[in-house]
Amino acid sequence: MAKGYSVFVGLAIVVALCVAAWVFSPKGENQTTWRSSLILAFVSCYLMWFITFMAQLHPLIEPRRSNVRIGFEHE
Repeated sequence: MAKGYSVFVGLAIVVALCVAAWVFSPKGENQTTWRSSLILAFVSCYLMWFITFMAQLHPLIEPRRSNVRIGFEHE
């Protein structure tokens, strides 16, 4: 099972990718567009993963047992 520090490891990877996108973006008139697009893509993917990860790590609603089958008891 994943631990809570996975969030920080993922953040460090995304920060490294953003720095690499900033430094290694192709030079020219579209350099700002390249930088913005790559950094926005990395941050968006991280946020989607982070929200999904945290929702599974700390669910707001816990599953409850419903006694739909009253005659059947699972041990």
